[in-house]
Amino acid sequence: MKKTNQDITLASDEEIDMADKFSIKTLITNVNKMNINTMPMALFMTISAIVFISAYASYLPKNMIGGLAVIMTMGFVLSHIGRHIPVLKDIGGPAILCLMVPSVLVYFGIFQTNTLDTVHLLMKEANLLYFVIASLVVGSILGMNRVVLIQGMTRMFIPLVVGTITAVATGLLVGKLFGFSLYHTFFFIIVPIIGGGIGEGILPLSLAYSAILGQAPDVYVAQLAPAAVVGNIFAIICAGVLARIGMRRKDLNGEGMLIRSAQDNAVFTSQEGPKQADFQLMGGGLLMTCAFFIVGGLFEKVVHIPGPVLMILIAVMCKYAQVIPSKMEQGAHSWYKFVSTTLVWPLMIGLGMLYVPLESVVAVFSVGYVVVCGSVVLSMAAISFIIAPYLNMYPVEASIVTSCHSGLGGTGDVAILSASNRMSLMPFAQIATRIGGASTVIGATLLLGWII
Repeated sequence: MKKTNQDITLASDEEIDMADKFSIKTLITNVNKMNINTMPMALFMTISAIVFISAYASYLPKNMIGGLAVIMTMGFVLSHIGRHIPVLKDIGGPAILCLMVPSVLVYFGIFQTNTLDTVHLLMKEANLLYFVIASLVVGSILGMNRVVLIQGMTRMFIPLVVGTITAVATGLLVGKLFGFSLYHTFFFIIVPIIGGGIGEGILPLSLAYSAILGQAPDVYVAQLAPAAVVGNIFAIICAGVLARIGMRRKDLNGEGMLIRSAQDNAVFTSQEGPKQADFQLMGGGLLMTCAFFIVGGLFEKVVHIPGPVLMILIAVMCKYAQVIPSKMEQGAHSWYKFVSTTLVWPLMIGLGMLYVPLESVVAVFSVGYVVVCGSVVLSMAAISFIIAPYLNMYPVEASIVTSCHSGLGGTGDVAILSASNRMSLMPFAQIATRIGGASTVIGATLLLGWII
């Protein structure tokens, strides 16, 4: 029987409907296969919409849950973007985007007051930064081979001291070439870069400068902070470039190892082999992390040395003396692995929103200013790279550790090591930052008091 035109039309419509349904199904399937970090795209978009609507309507819960929802959502998407942008992905794109994009959004007033208050509670009142740094430091120290750890900590002081002296000399010379006085270059550009960050460097410096020079501390914070921010950006980029160099030149790359020693490397590799995660041991590792941080704070009241520095030193001594049971060391190291893979990028979001004052950077921004900041960081990294082989150290790792002496302290350490995928160097980075920064603050304060 011959088909009518109506039958043909109905058949065509059915075919079109089937094709549309197939294309929609294919699209949904492809979307479901896409991930933002480890989360399926569709689920992530749903969660993001929930967080965005709550934030826009100022209904975010003002507690840790609300703060974590904001920084983790932004951390997931910006780190994902940073890993896929050409060129930027090779110089620490995730770290740069996670640190600077929130700062730009805050500068232009994009965030609601409720959102900022919620993140403020998480980052400053709950102090998520110190929690993450303590987890990274204690876990990485207890998870390392003790021989390699001690060798690294003793050998890194030479490139740190030489790098600092070179950075100061280079910064003064370049500052003079761009018309800055030696006084301004040293005290308001170089010192804040190598002073140990915002909390341990710039804030004590602002109080010291206020007592000596007479103006309010806030005035000096606004003058000092931009140098630390710009210096930290240079350090992040430098770390990313160094990691790229290490990929091309295997002879310069320790792949997270600081010491160039076959014997120690063999021991370290066996120590760092994959282990089955034990969640009960992770709980014990978290408790030990808290205990080490508290002990550091207690000893700070007695010896008047910053608690984070004492926390590191106590952890090193416990590791070297082997007073911590091996299973608890494993628990602390497992907790460190969890934190380093889960909370680093969200932490950067919170730091960018609250700790990076973009308006201060814009106020003092100039070509000469940026060049001076860059010369300080790059000269420090370059000299460490050059002298590392003579100290039996890998140039890439030695240069990255020394670069951590530049910028935003613990914040900068996380960003720099994340950009170079060298989180295992956190103990060395913290020593460079804390001890180097504290020495800089004390020295600069005494020198300024003597000059004035």
